[in-house]
Amino acid sequence: FKNLKIAVAGTGYVGLSIATLLAQHHNVMAVDIIPEKVDLINQRKSPIQDEYIEKYLAEKDLSLTATLDAKDAYTDADFVVIAAPTNYDSKKNFFDTSAVENVIDLVMKYAPDAIMVIKSTIPVGYTKSIREKTGSKNIIFSPEFLRESKALYDNLYPSRIIVGTDLEDERLVEAAHTFAELLQEGAIKENIDTLFMGFTEAEAVKLFANTY
Repeated sequence: FKNLKIAVAGTGYVGLSIATLLAQHHNVMAVDIIPEKVDLINQRKSPIQDEYIEKYLAEKDLSLTATLDAKDAYTDADFVVIAAPTNYDSKKNFFDTSAVENVIDLVMKYAPDAIMVIKSTIPVGYTKSIREKTGSKNIIFSPEFLRESKALYDNLYPSRIIVGTDLEDERLVEAAHTFAELLQEGAIKENIDTLFMGFTEAEAVKLFANTY
């Protein structure tokens, strides 16, 4: 692998664990809108309680910078991992995906060639519909199976890696394989079960994993 530039949008437990994982081998810029979180990460202190994130930030030589500047983070990025919060409104039975869409708009503006990997929790059918809505052919989906205070541990020893892509699009299949390899490269566990499937299947796997 050449050293890639990877941006991660959102520094909740999903975003920060992925950023920490990938920053072992690549240049990672984590984007957040909360200055306090950005400052803490740049001081190598975790803004969230997670034993492995705390340990890795303090002890590992990570190429990780946190920033409030989306333009700086996304420009020239090879991959943008979208871990922006999506809030489920149970009254309206509705996912608020506006934070994800804001990131997609900015990436399309600043890094039109970057591959966007949605890691946020989204409804089944969302990846296909947002690709149609935005016209971007660069959006794929990779569900996360992480526990809240063990998120980095679960990235280091993943039960499986799943990437949803457009199986008809050779370039996007290749991008999905590259992203899976990045997750494998950062992990400690060897021979991780890795599956590639269509967007909707990958979203369904995540939904069922949450349900059972």
